[in-house]
Amino acid sequence: MAERVVTMAIGPLVSMLKDKASSYLLDQYKVMEGMEEQHKILKRKLPAILDVITDVEEQAMAQREGAKAWLQELRTVAYVANEVFDEFKYEALRREAKKNGHYIKLGFDVIKLFPTHNRVAFRYKMGRKLCLILQAVEVLIAEMQVFGFKYQPQPPVSKEWRHTDYVSIDPQEIASRSRHEDKKNIIGILVDEASNADLTVVPVVAMGGLGKTTLAQLIYNDPEIQKHFQLLLWVCVSDTFDVNSLAKSIVEASPNKNVDTDKPPLDRLQKLVSGQRYLLVLDDVWDNKELRKWERLKVCLQHGGMGSAVLTTTRDKRVSEIMGADRAAYNLNALEDHFIKEIIEARAFSSKKEKPIELVEVVDEIVKRCCGSPLAATALGSVLCTKTSVKEWKAVSSGTSVCTDETGILPILKLSYNDLPAHMKQCFAFCAVFPKDYKINVEKLIQLWIANGFILEYKEDSPETFGKHIFDELVSRSFFLDLEESKDYSGYYSSTCKIHDLMHDIAMSVMEKECVVATMEPSEIEWLPDTARHLFLSCEEAERILNDSMQERSPAIQTLLCNSDVFSPLQHLSKYNTLHALKLCLGTESFLLKPKYLHHLRYLDLSESSIKALPEDISILYNLQVLDLSYCNYLDRLPRQMKYMTSLCHLYTHGCRNLKSMPPGLENLTKLQTLTVFVAGVPGPDCADVGELHGLNIGGRLELCQVENVEKAEAEVANLGGQLELQHLNLGDQLELRRVENVKKAEAKVANLGNKKDLRELTLRWTEVGDSKVLDKFEPHGGLQVLKIYKYGGKCMGMLQNMVEIHLSGCERLQVLFSCGTSFTFPKLKVLTLEHLLDFERWWEINEAQEEQIIFPLLEKLFIRHCGKLIALPEAPLLGEPSRGGNRLVCTPFSLLEAPLVHESCSGGYRLVQSAFPALKVLALEDLESFQKWDAAVEGEPILFPQLETLSVQKCPKLVDLPEAPKLSVLVIEDGKQEVFHFVDRYLSSLTILTLRLEHRETTSEAECTSIVPVESKEKWNQKSPLTVMRLRCCNSFFGPGALEPWGYFVHLEKLEIDRCDVLVHWPENVFQSMVSLRTLLIRNCKNLTGYAQAPLEPLASERSQHPRGLESLCLRNCPSLVEMFNVPASLKKMTIGGCIKLESIFGKQQGMAELVQVSSSSEAIMPATVSELPSTPMNHFCPCLEDLCLSACGSLPAVLNLPPSLKTLEMDRCSSIQVLSCQLGGLQKPEATTSRSRSPIMPQPLAAATAPAAREHLLPPHLEYLTILNCAGMLGGTLRLPAPLKRLFIMGNSGLTSLECLSGEHPPSLESLWLERCSTLASLPNEPQVYRSLWSLEITGCPAIKKLPRCLQQQLGSIKRKWLDARYEVTEFKPLKPKTWKEIPRLVRERRQACRS
Repeated sequence: MAERVVTMAIGPLVSMLKDKASSYLLDQYKVMEGMEEQHKILKRKLPAILDVITDVEEQAMAQREGAKAWLQELRTVAYVANEVFDEFKYEALRREAKKNGHYIKLGFDVIKLFPTHNRVAFRYKMGRKLCLILQAVEVLIAEMQVFGFKYQPQPPVSKEWRHTDYVSIDPQEIASRSRHEDKKNIIGILVDEASNADLTVVPVVAMGGLGKTTLAQLIYNDPEIQKHFQLLLWVCVSDTFDVNSLAKSIVEASPNKNVDTDKPPLDRLQKLVSGQRYLLVLDDVWDNKELRKWERLKVCLQHGGMGSAVLTTTRDKRVSEIMGADRAAYNLNALEDHFIKEIIEARAFSSKKEKPIELVEVVDEIVKRCCGSPLAATALGSVLCTKTSVKEWKAVSSGTSVCTDETGILPILKLSYNDLPAHMKQCFAFCAVFPKDYKINVEKLIQLWIANGFILEYKEDSPETFGKHIFDELVSRSFFLDLEESKDYSGYYSSTCKIHDLMHDIAMSVMEKECVVATMEPSEIEWLPDTARHLFLSCEEAERILNDSMQERSPAIQTLLCNSDVFSPLQHLSKYNTLHALKLCLGTESFLLKPKYLHHLRYLDLSESSIKALPEDISILYNLQVLDLSYCNYLDRLPRQMKYMTSLCHLYTHGCRNLKSMPPGLENLTKLQTLTVFVAGVPGPDCADVGELHGLNIGGRLELCQVENVEKAEAEVANLGGQLELQHLNLGDQLELRRVENVKKAEAKVANLGNKKDLRELTLRWTEVGDSKVLDKFEPHGGLQVLKIYKYGGKCMGMLQNMVEIHLSGCERLQVLFSCGTSFTFPKLKVLTLEHLLDFERWWEINEAQEEQIIFPLLEKLFIRHCGKLIALPEAPLLGEPSRGGNRLVCTPFSLLEAPLVHESCSGGYRLVQSAFPALKVLALEDLESFQKWDAAVEGEPILFPQLETLSVQKCPKLVDLPEAPKLSVLVIEDGKQEVFHFVDRYLSSLTILTLRLEHRETTSEAECTSIVPVESKEKWNQKSPLTVMRLRCCNSFFGPGALEPWGYFVHLEKLEIDRCDVLVHWPENVFQSMVSLRTLLIRNCKNLTGYAQAPLEPLASERSQHPRGLESLCLRNCPSLVEMFNVPASLKKMTIGGCIKLESIFGKQQGMAELVQVSSSSEAIMPATVSELPSTPMNHFCPCLEDLCLSACGSLPAVLNLPPSLKTLEMDRCSSIQVLSCQLGGLQKPEATTSRSRSPIMPQPLAAATAPAAREHLLPPHLEYLTILNCAGMLGGTLRLPAPLKRLFIMGNSGLTSLECLSGEHPPSLESLWLERCSTLASLPNEPQVYRSLWSLEITGCPAIKKLPRCLQQQLGSIKRKWLDARYEVTEFKPLKPKTWKEIPRLVRERRQACRS
């Protein structure tokens, strides 16, 4: 059976042309005057083409070359004809605007903006274009008859949308069952490599659509993997394996994506992974068949910690062999048939109540054609969902090619695409403009469809509604996946989706060269063909690439999406006159475009640009439907003539914090559906007033700011939203109204805003708190879900029963949260935030008839902050008397909602407690001075939170107990009473994170030093605590006498912080021995901590075991009594010690240290003669993995600091006792360090010479990359040798060093940053050019001994981006000059010689 090909649906393009040719605007403004006859002929012939278009497309899919060529020509003609009729439409809109007075407002600019506004000239120009189109159409019709294309009616576009339940099947759920063994095997491989110092690479190989990415997601999100790895990264590689681009993508996938953005990507990547055990998933690797590319990336990745791993998915076995050379690839097998059948049936019968037996019998035959591919099964099931008869099902089965290794599942996906209605084909194929794995904003996608004319207008629905139906249908057919809804930092919601890479291949094959994606600078000159219509750019210097390409070519670009910042103007602007959609992020204050070339623009996205204003002539964009200015932080005004942009449907202005006002006449924008922010400015002729909102049916989000200045508008605001139908504007989505104080009483018509049928979110914002009763009787409509109120001056609120979220902040006079009404029930409320309510005392007004009303049955999140008068949570009166010795029933105001009954043990039996907060998951209380009990019920009755997962209590000084919460996993107590400690034990079986920072008491009672686990509770501890993070402050009870038992429970603890523990005197060895999972330890402000206990029978320090064995990060700060370190384990990677002024050793007192360093009473160090004479003690290998060492304010450290060779970062601040830096390589061969001149070995000088600081020399670790020495006067005298890997060197406030030199025998370092400040004795710098070639940051100030910079450094000054130099170092930069004649060369040579001498 010949394979059918996928083709672009041309029918919708011709239908679009037909609709444009029939537009009423053309006749109303007589723009086709003199061309009426040609117009009539064209309108007659277009339906004739549409009559046969279905037959032609079917023949093209059957690979008939004549049909394909005819369709291609029709596509070209249709595009040109659409552009011509766009010009006719714009002319009609221009004449309409002129009629309404726009020309008068524009003044003399009209001549520049409309050079062809003369009707005679327009008629002549357009008449010629129309004749050419008509000729081309007539040729097509003649060929149509020659080819014998047959009439076949086009299926009508259905407006009866089927219910698409695209969550009826959960691919992750089936994958978790079907790939359980695969997941288990790969997780085992990754975890078992924990002690492997080499990078582990696990390639997963299978054909496309077999579920490689889904399996990788299951592994990535597995709790064991999340716990095992310190850093998890996910990057989709797709087609191009470019090392720098990939390194940048990996860094940007991490939390540190905004760090060192000016550094090279590979350096950023190396710094990111250094010392961390990470898992990197490289999904869908294709173009990586060159070993050198992978090796370049692998060099950086190998800097990760032990056990780091790369999990890669690929369809190509050669790729897996290159990337996983040391390990066999993991071959993913096909899914078993019963899982495939389950997927097909779930999709095919998703909209059917029953499964007809005759259809089920066909499924087994279809299963065989999927060859174990879940994607193929999903696609076929979606196709079958639209079929109802056995005949149709069998036709699908017989028309489907069996998947093979050669074709993969593409034949099935092509069948799925070909089964789409024509208008959906066009919409999906357009998505080829996005890169693979790109997160597509759903709302923007639909708007782009509309802008390009893919969605026609119907009276029944708006284009947006029609587009949403198309999107939902495509989702149900698995063309889109990974739907997510997110909320940005300003509270604006958005939905995103992705396209499977194989589906993306289908879209690309349909669009051929019409869609061009450039995610990196194109290597080919002709990367932009003349056939390109939709262009996506996300590479640097996009404007330069565009300018160079458009100089040579003239493609009719309709869509230009630029995802990178643009700093310079686009050239050849007249070539952009076909644009329908444009996205640019302008990095300049000025607008870089000329609206006179953008007449056909429908979609303009300038979000996050730096522009201060839009030009007035932008108002001539009469076709513009979408204008996105969100997060343009510097934008302070909009065009005054915006009212003439009558096609505008969506205006996004949220995040424009400098916007002063709105332009007048917004009521003229009758198509406006979305307005996210309305800023009410000072009344005037150039400013819109709130009265213009009277006719708006606002949907989504509305914010009213500075409401105190809306004079005499209380009644209107209280009745926000009386009308459901509007006379003028139909606004939807989100609207924010600011600066309402500028609205005077004549314009105070903000009525009806709260009761608009599409309004979802309303924000009211006053500038300052004042008397107000605006909200006393506030009753919004039932559709309003989110209410945010800031600085309201009233004492009570109206009824808000239908809210889902309520946020009240700064309402300082509010005494009662909710006024009396018919009910206290809030059946939908899920989030409640109360902040800075200084007079807030009661939750509602006292009303005896309402004592047992329901309040918050669905509340999930409750935040109360800075409410100084609040005493308790809402009242929960007991409805039943407690009974002793048996069961008792405790009810609350939630009784009528049948809140869950929870059995609790009590003396003699059980009791049934009904929760006051049955759904609450997050509770945060902060700065509540009077808060002292968890509700206002009978004292002694515990309050139960059956679903509570996170509890945070900060600065509540009167609270001395904690509530019952059996599922609590996160507990945070800040500045809590010491008594709170005794309630923590009730959560130990469920807590994973504990932060316990209690108040400090000068004296510690014996009662406070008891175990956290009471004696009567210890019998429950058969299991170990799930705690992974514990932060303790002033918690002497953990370390006092009798408090040692509980540490055996915390075997899963990974991070421990101890702060201000006065009873901690000696290292808690028994605690360390219990910490088998500990990775991070922080101890600070423990003033009595000294070191090991000096017991008579105590073993020598060198014989002590190293605990905790898996520790990787250690931080000690401000422990002034600390003398001795514990024996840190070999696994340690990072050590930070600061403010430990008595500390004598950073690695513990090993045997032999006493002979190594002796410090006299005068604090003068007696140092060994040479580094080679240092004894080879166990210390030499004590920290073989240590990479990061930071020492500050440790004045008692030894004169010789012995450094481990693994060190990569060293920082020293105020450690003046250190005189020599040495690196002991132990059994390794010591590299000979020689100067670049003498080539003699570099070793510290003998003791006699050591007294002279200038003669002293130092040996740094061979892998050191970052060295910082701060405020260490007199420290480190002599010469400092710089190892080859060194990249950053900072030395400030030093009076000992005399010179910096390179190590001979190795490559000189390639410094990126060099800062030398206040180094009074430093006189010499390296003179090797290699040292300074990569330098981008340089400072040399306050170094009087440096008389002149090295010549090679002087030559580099011009290329260094950031430099701070004393004036004497500034030299003339060497610039190549072009002499006019050869006679001038000697003069130029003399001038340069003089510059060098100076």
